[in-house]
Amino acid sequence: MSAKKSCNWAKRAFDLFWTIPGLLLLSPLFLLIALWIKLDDGGPVFFWQERVGQGGKIFQMWKFRTMVRDAEKQGRPLTIGRDPRITQAGHWLRKYKLDELPQLFNVLAGEMSLVGPRPEVSRYVALYTSEQRAVLDLMPGITDWASIEYRNENDLLAQATDPEQFYIEEIM
Repeated sequence: MSAKKSCNWAKRAFDLFWTIPGLLLLSPLFLLIALWIKLDDGGPVFFWQERVGQGGKIFQMWKFRTMVRDAEKQGRPLTIGRDPRITQAGHWLRKYKLDELPQLFNVLAGEMSLVGPRPEVSRYVALYTSEQRAVLDLMPGITDWASIEYRNENDLLAQATDPEQFYIEEIM
C-alpha cells in the first residue's frame, strides 16, 4: 500500500472513529435543535448547499437552517453582520457554530473530513488562483485553521466597504 493511500485510510478511520459515536451522542441535541428551528418559523430543519469538494467534485453540504426560507433569493450571497434573513434560532446556532453539526453526515458519507479546508461554493471556486486550487486536492473539512482565524467572519464582512471584495481578497 502506498504511503498516500495509507494516510488516506488512516484519516478516514480517524473520521469514522469520532463521527459515528459523535452522531449517536449528539442525536438528542440534533432533535432539540430541529424542534427549535421548527418552532421558530415552521420551515425546514436542514439547509443543503452545493459545495466543491476534493477533485472539484460537487456535493450537497448539510447545515441546520439558520435563515428564513428562500433567503438566497432575498439578498446577497454572503451573510453579513446581523443579516435580517437570519432567524432567532439561527443567531444562536451560528454564534456557537451548532449549525455546522449536520456536516457530520457529510463526513459519514465520505464527502468531508473532520479537519480540512472549508469547502467553497462554485461561484468563488471559479475565482481561485492556481495556488488556491491546490485545496481541491484535499478532502474538505468541517474545521480548519481559517475557521478558527475567521470565526467572526460575519462581523468582519459587516465592517468592510465592499464585503464581497473583502471576502474574495482577504478571507477566501
